Amino acid sequence: MASKPNRDDELDLVDPRTRQVRGTMRNSCAEDTKRAVARGRTAYEWWRWLTPKAREERLSRLADLIEEQIENYALREVAGTGKPIGEAVGEVRQAVDLFRFYAWSARTQPSVAAGGLVAGHESWVRWEPLGVVAVVVPWNYPLLMTAWRCAPALAAGNCVVVKPAETTPDTAMLLAEHADAALGEGVLGCLTGDRDTGRLLVSSDVDVIAFTGSAVGGLDVAHRAGVRRVSLELGGNAPAIILPDADSGTYADLAAAATYNAGQSCAAPARIITLDRNYDTAVAALSAGMRDRVAARDFGPLNNPHQLARCNQLLNDSNAAVREGGTVAPGPGESNGHWRSTMLLADVPDGDCTVTEEVFGPVLTVQHAADVESAVRMANSQRQALAASVWTRDLHAALAIAPRLNAGEVWVNCHLVQTAELPHGGRGESGSGTDLSTIALHEYQRPKTVTIRVDA
Repeated sequence: MASKPNRDDELDLVDPRTRQVRGTMRNSCAEDTKRAVARGRTAYEWWRWLTPKAREERLSRLADLIEEQIENYALREVAGTGKPIGEAVGEVRQAVDLFRFYAWSARTQPSVAAGGLVAGHESWVRWEPLGVVAVVVPWNYPLLMTAWRCAPALAAGNCVVVKPAETTPDTAMLLAEHADAALGEGVLGCLTGDRDTGRLLVSSDVDVIAFTGSAVGGLDVAHRAGVRRVSLELGGNAPAIILPDADSGTYADLAAAATYNAGQSCAAPARIITLDRNYDTAVAALSAGMRDRVAARDFGPLNNPHQLARCNQLLNDSNAAVREGGTVAPGPGESNGHWRSTMLLADVPDGDCTVTEEVFGPVLTVQHAADVESAVRMANSQRQALAASVWTRDLHAALAIAPRLNAGEVWVNCHLVQTAELPHGGRGESGSGTDLSTIALHEYQRPKTVTIRVDA
């Protein structure tokens, strides 16, 4: 990567499939940050007063512009992440759906009761926007995470300044161009640069910060935010409990979910937990499922050399007794990319680094418990609490286990199934706040009660 002797340098953009420089990006400085926030502040003074119908029309137009250029967005996603084009196209379509969902949500916001709640008075509640939102998003889903954060914030009447990851700024920059055309200048801005640029934005004159990234990064954001509102999504380490009667397709489904986006998904299954009596069967089937998933054919590379080194170091430090690896099938010129083949670790001891840390790669660990009670305790034993799944044909067992899992989202006989209508949020060290659904609107709003005396 390029050296950075001052804040005005450009940064090299690297293709993770080849490690070749594919372009450059401006490394924004303090003055750039001030201008971006000031531009958002100016736009906020008229955007906040638009009727919900007017905001819906503009957000729908932005969704149309993205849809009209799906291929352009998808190719930019591929350039920065290396993910297969089919995955990229699907994620762009999800972003289009999110903007459309929140466009209509702007007109159908839920509210608390209004009316004669106090004798002789009439009262109602206004939900008001917070102001300018700093949105800092990671490199694993560049456009989709931007949509998760920006769409509800904009629908709620705020303006936004997005700071994409330094390795994947491409789609956020294009989105900002389309937002100027569809929403109006300054409503959604983009500030490119490295982590110092992100710190400048978080420390600037913004009203709320929405951060998606690592736990370390989230703690830094919370420290810099002070009393300002913060919404944090800080990753996961999702357990998947497989009971002995689970369907035979369970193992291929889990392998596919664990390797989607090269395992760089906060909610991806990471820790498989079986009972003693189905442990050997599960290990054999999961080994086969993970071997069937081939890097560079079924999923892309890890995003950057730091992430590849971190993943490899965790695997090297693991005390797992069984290690079964997959293969890589690089295309022409791809042999030097940030590739990581699948890995299944079995007989993993409690406290192993691959269990306590989010590996964030195409890796599954397998542990076993004596009974369901012990399996639930094992699932809830880690600091992260974002997502989990249960696999069984016994619906009564699944419904008994799901409420006891400490996770913001629990799946039964599936994993990574999400839609705009359903909330997603973490607990513990996975963060605070809610993405998706109409609930996310309130991440970017505050209530104001208005009461009028009418008995005079």
